[in-house]
Order: sequence, then structure tokens, then C-alpha cells
Amino acid sequence: MAERSDGLAPVTYLPGVQPPSERPTLSSGASSQDRAAAVPARLALGDEPDAEIAATVDTTRAHNVSLHALTRRGMSRREIERTLRSRDLDEETITAEVERLEASGLIDDMALAQNLVGVLQERKGYGRQAVAAELTRRLLSPAAIEYALELIDTSDELARAREIAIKRAGQLSSYDHATAVRRLSGFLMRRGYSGSTLRAAVEAALPSGAASRVTFR
Repeated sequence: MAERSDGLAPVTYLPGVQPPSERPTLSSGASSQDRAAAVPARLALGDEPDAEIAATVDTTRAHNVSLHALTRRGMSRREIERTLRSRDLDEETITAEVERLEASGLIDDMALAQNLVGVLQERKGYGRQAVAAELTRRLLSPAAIEYALELIDTSDELARAREIAIKRAGQLSSYDHATAVRRLSGFLMRRGYSGSTLRAAVEAALPSGAASRVTFR
């Protein structure tokens, strides 16, 4: 065994243990993918996870959490933030991930709001008030909600309300007129129709003049 020039005995490493000079390192220009790939190797070699590695692990977790959530449905910015916070990620990591998703077009409050309006009106028959409530529940930004509600055409909503009322009225034939009017009115209110739209729809479905005497909010 050759002696070292400094007079100290040479270090003998156990089988499977690499000298520090041969351990994987992370250059300052390494990508987040390269950093993430190097983490398991460094940990396997017994290195203590430093701040850089911890940040890389959190970034990778944030990517996985958000992409998994977005495969199920479109989400608003605040919904994604809430999901990431539920995984105990720090605010810096959350902000960086949300900005990445917005830059890549994976989250867009305006586009999501517009899409939801179409779905809620066409598939579920919701009126303006119910649409507004659902957009709020989905944590969309106020600007996105305002934009989406402006897309609702008053004449289209009235035509939709009338169509829904006429279909529903067919299930109320066993009731007297006053009861049928009251039940149909409640049905339309729960779907977000009110005021003149509701009154006109009920009158179209149960014409007799009695609908005009019912109080609508």
C-alpha cells in the first residue's frame, strides 16, 4: 500500500462506496429534470439531502400533483393552488408551479369560465344565477366570472327557460293549476332562473293568466 505524500495513510473505501470525487454533482446550469434524476443517486450514496435537493424534490412533487389533478378535469388557478397546498408544499414552490402551468396554457381561468358557461347552460339547463354560483364555487377569478356571464344572451336564456318549463310541465298534469305553477316556479328557481325570464317561461308552459299573479323573486 503506497503512502501519501502528506504522510497520512491512504483511505480505503468499503465495497460499493464511491470516493467524493466520483459522486454525481449538479452543475449550476442543470435542468430541473437533470436535478431530479440525480437526487436518488446522491441519496443512495449516503449524501445528506441539502436545500437544493429538497427544492428539486418539491418541484417534482408539484409537477406530479398538478398534472394528475388536471387529467381529471379543467381547474382554475385557485383550485390548483388549493390542491398543491393540501400536499404541504411551500408557497414559493406553489407559485412557481402555477406560473409554469399558466405559461404552458394548462390552466386558463378565462377559457375555463367560457367552457363552463356552455356546459352549464346546454347540458344542465342552468340559468344565469346558477351559472354564477357554480363559477364562484370553482374559485374562478372575479374577472373571469364577469367575462363569462357577459356571454349569456338574454334571449337565448329565455328560450332555454321556456323549453325546460314546457318539458317539466308535462310531469305536473296531475296537479291543479295553482300547485303546478308553484312547483314549476320552484323548479326553475333552483336552476337559476328568476324575474321576467321565469315568469315568461311559466306562462308559456302553463298558460291561463294565473302565472302572472304568482310572486317571483
